[in-house]
Amino acid sequence: MTIELLSANHGAALAATMAARANRNGRGFCSGVYPITPSTECMEYLCLQEIEKGRVIRVESEHSAMAVCIGASAAGARAFTATASNGLAYMVENCIAAACLRLPVVMAVANRTLGPPWNIWADQGDALLLRDHGLIQFYCADNQEVFDSILCAFRLAEDARVLMPAMVCMEGFILSHTMAQTDIPQQEQVDRFLPLTAIPHQLATTPHTLGQLEIPHQTEMHRQQHHEAMLGVPQVYGEIQDSFESIFGRRPADVVQAYRADDAETLIVSMGTIGSTAERVVDMLREKGQAVGALRVRLFRPLPVEAIRRCYAGRKRIAVIDRNISLGLGGVLWAETRGLADAGATVQNYIAGLGGGDVRPEHILNMVADLQSRAVAGPPAVMEAL
Repeated sequence: MTIELLSANHGAALAATMAARANRNGRGFCSGVYPITPSTECMEYLCLQEIEKGRVIRVESEHSAMAVCIGASAAGARAFTATASNGLAYMVENCIAAACLRLPVVMAVANRTLGPPWNIWADQGDALLLRDHGLIQFYCADNQEVFDSILCAFRLAEDARVLMPAMVCMEGFILSHTMAQTDIPQQEQVDRFLPLTAIPHQLATTPHTLGQLEIPHQTEMHRQQHHEAMLGVPQVYGEIQDSFESIFGRRPADVVQAYRADDAETLIVSMGTIGSTAERVVDMLREKGQAVGALRVRLFRPLPVEAIRRCYAGRKRIAVIDRNISLGLGGVLWAETRGLADAGATVQNYIAGLGGGDVRPEHILNMVADLQSRAVAGPPAVMEAL
């Protein structure tokens, strides 16, 4: 292995390149790409790579970028793309098509605010557009996690028990353009980690149709199969963690990452880079004798309900921080997990960092102080920058 100084964008592209080369003895690799800030650097870097058996195809729109990936995956190739914000929104129709066709396309998403008005900074609302449509969603906290997650996403998405697209999400600019030391494995190790892509329903010599008209009962059956496969993702991912660790010597992050939470009375819950800041706050408050812990939800789809429920058990106060908002409801992570806490627990939502605003330790300290002053939870609180 070597240590390289890479942005998360470049790390995602390099991981995709190594995954592409690992399939050189199979049906090869294909990527459809169209630039959009802040994911453009990922595509530019990918376009510069030498891939023995495969192509990176520059197209005229994000919709077409996913269409290329659908065609490639349907033909049995390993497929990858990257996008962000309104580019992802334009791609949504074909993302849903890839999911319903059970095609294991991997996509890096540099999370960015949707517009107009136009804002190019971080917000998870773009990826969350697709939370209900059968795509796996990972949210990363650092560059190493982005690199590792791309490799894991290919193996997970292509597993015969799963077979669906996977999104690896990184916050725009906060990760996408930030340089960090990243541990890069040898190609031989990646070859051992990633089996050749095998899509059982690929288009080949036997004539058949993908995406044909179906009657209601068939749709019900296909959704049930997809749902059951999604529910099985955490178990398959656990097996992938074991294999990754045995080959690369480090273990990928769990579906939920608990930090000093075993005896915590107050729990700070988040996704993405806010989780790293929350861990710093936990250390600060522990030094003052406060029983505070943190939980970072890394796998959002499927939502690891039982893992979160176990972490919520026994907590008196839970602060859920969302870098997103479901308008008219509140933060998405809070909305989906508040019912997993014990009866009588105070589960308060804090919406912070919308549009790329900094979420600093002092912000989270204020949230914890506010939570500890409450007897019961109130409406979601939108936190302003200090």
